[in-house]
Amino acid sequence: MTQLMVDAPHSAVSVRPDAVAVARERGVPVVDVVVPVYNEQATLAGSVRRLHRYLAESLPYTARITIADNASIDDTPRIAAQLADELDGVRVVRLEQKGRGRALHTVWSTSDAPVLAYMDVDLSTDLAALQPLLAPLISGHSDLAIGTRLARGSRVVRGPKREVISRCYNLILRSTLAAKFSDAQCGFKAVRADVAARLLPHVVDTGWFFDTEMLVLAERSGLRIHEVPVDWVDDPDSRVDIVATATADLKGIARLLKGFATGAIPVREISAQLGSSRAAAPRNLLRQLVRFGVVGIASTLAYLLIFSVLHTSVGAQAANLVALLVTAIANTAANRRFTFGVHGSAGAARHHAEGLAVFGLALALTSGSLAAVNGLIAPTPHWLELAVLITANLTATALRFTLLRGWVFHPNRD
Repeated sequence: MTQLMVDAPHSAVSVRPDAVAVARERGVPVVDVVVPVYNEQATLAGSVRRLHRYLAESLPYTARITIADNASIDDTPRIAAQLADELDGVRVVRLEQKGRGRALHTVWSTSDAPVLAYMDVDLSTDLAALQPLLAPLISGHSDLAIGTRLARGSRVVRGPKREVISRCYNLILRSTLAAKFSDAQCGFKAVRADVAARLLPHVVDTGWFFDTEMLVLAERSGLRIHEVPVDWVDDPDSRVDIVATATADLKGIARLLKGFATGAIPVREISAQLGSSRAAAPRNLLRQLVRFGVVGIASTLAYLLIFSVLHTSVGAQAANLVALLVTAIANTAANRRFTFGVHGSAGAARHHAEGLAVFGLALALTSGSLAAVNGLIAPTPHWLELAVLITANLTATALRFTLLRGWVFHPNRD
């Protein structure tokens, strides 16, 4: 199975003790695999037995399964207790409040295993990826490990709606928080216990944003995040509220941005505690926004000048096309060097091609919005056209910046 390594910039984390030796010295399992559940009476028994069988037959070191019951109100607690009695190395931790993040925080904070992992109860991720996930943590080479559905080598079966949502979410993370890891939401992750002990006190979220917050904090602290492409099949019975989860995620991103900007999140202190030489220095979002705005204003002025010069000789449509094309190319070149600090000719052709594609999307958004309002309301009041165009242009500008920062010029895109 192909494996990826994503190292935070300036990371110089020393190799940590071998987890097998640590576990043997303490007389504890090497890895504690947590399975958070809420009202999973139909799935729990089959999944835990399958996981238990895999750990016993395929894992070359000792492991424990911890069923973290998130205040289930169906038959899940009884089934979990029965599994703990029936199977060696299975235990149950009961929480009286819901929240996947709360469950992981609680179990990981009190576990005696040197390596901590978790996976979704539906076992959507092929268990064959578990050993590649754990190996760099057990050896001490890496600090965290995640399964990724968005890397080359991953095989994913899921509907287009979830695919688009997942990719958009990770694009937002790359654009706003300069995240370098490829998949924040895959329910298949692991962390060394010594690293978790330093990170978890600073992870606030108790729900689905827990994973993202922990990974961003780890990356900013200069820790090593190991990525493993996984085979993943969507659970058609998933009960995740997509709208509520997306809203909570956006609030979480805003909270992290504020925390990093104000210094409320002590990244450098955490980095020093974990032995990293220095915390990662992320790209300055505010500075890039200002420079993007300056380039945008200059591009608009250049467009108006070119359009005015050509209008009388070639006509409005041709002048508009030439002015848009020239300024779009110049805009991409200026943002490439001035806003995002990309120098040299490497990747320039791809950057310009993708910059034109981004420009085309933004243009389609503004033109489509105007066409839609004209089609729905005829005749369209001038004030309404202006309102639609202003809103569409603001949205298009945000879209362009997000795509340029999180896709076209992202430093770790490949």
